[in-house]
Amino acid sequence: MNNTDIAEALFAGFAAGDADAAKALCSPDLKASQNGGPLMDLATVLHFAVAVKAAAPDFRYEEAVRSATDSGFVEEHRVRGTFTNGGEIDLVVCIVATIEDGKITVLREYFDPAGAAALGAALST
Repeated sequence: MNNTDIAEALFAGFAAGDADAAKALCSPDLKASQNGGPLMDLATVLHFAVAVKAAAPDFRYEEAVRSATDSGFVEEHRVRGTFTNGGEIDLVVCIVATIEDGKITVLREYFDPAGAAALGAALST
């Protein structure tokens, strides 16, 4: 699997709420961050992904533009979905990832925090 295939499979797993599929693509020592915030481990990332899918059953990624880099991939996409409480999310996100030995070791996610307010509200209920 090349780096863009890994990216595509990761986001397909997240969109399906399939933590096992996403986990298989990541190093057990994965480090992730959102907007340069505190580091999260793999368990935290997977828990968050499953919680988002539960809060927005039609959660999906659209308009993906992904490129392989020498050390991983960069992907910009729209995150869209309708929450069970009726709210919606439509957020442009950029992900920068590092891949070593075929496994994602670092995920850095960047987005407009104001645009993610609906997600925070949906996850806190």
